[in-house]
Amino acid sequence: MSTTQIVVTLILVVVVVAVVAAAWMFARRRSLRSRFGPEYDRLLSERDSRTAAERELRDRERRHAELTLTPLSPESRERYATAWEEIQARFVDSPAEAVGAADELVTRLVAERGYPTDDYDAQVAHLSVEHARTLGHYRDAHDIQLRNAKGEASTEELRQAVVHYRELFADLLGDAPVRTRTAESTEPADATPR
Repeated sequence: MSTTQIVVTLILVVVVVAVVAAAWMFARRRSLRSRFGPEYDRLLSERDSRTAAERELRDRERRHAELTLTPLSPESRERYATAWEEIQARFVDSPAEAVGAADELVTRLVAERGYPTDDYDAQVAHLSVEHARTLGHYRDAHDIQLRNAKGEASTEELRQAVVHYRELFADLLGDAPVRTRTAESTEPADATPR
């Protein structure tokens, strides 16, 4: 084999390796973006680089894999759905208390499913792996709840908090467990309209 052929072969090998590496990186990035959705974009805007954001998301996946998550029993699902309906009914007379109760109920549900609840940021990171699509709602609700605890949230903000909590709550329970109000519905209406 001549020197020219060796050089051409080496260049081809380097090009093939580079193309394969680029395709692999693209596939990983697309997989993370697909799995984390809006959480991917949020983290990307908060970190110094795409590499740092993606590294954190992969770390979240690894930590999440170490959890022992458990599905809810049908009885437990029904108990939570009933408790949620009571919170929505309570909103009419006591919006601030209803938001506090919604926060507590969501936290209990998160814990029963097997997610850690002692640190909010760690809890959100764990939830982001399977519930990234509703995590923005949870963050918004939590922020309103913090203002509510200081007496700084308006009634409209409290209504929004309950709606936001309901999104994560329904996602955690699965199978559309939360009744919503419709014009034709004969079911008890939510106290917090959409």
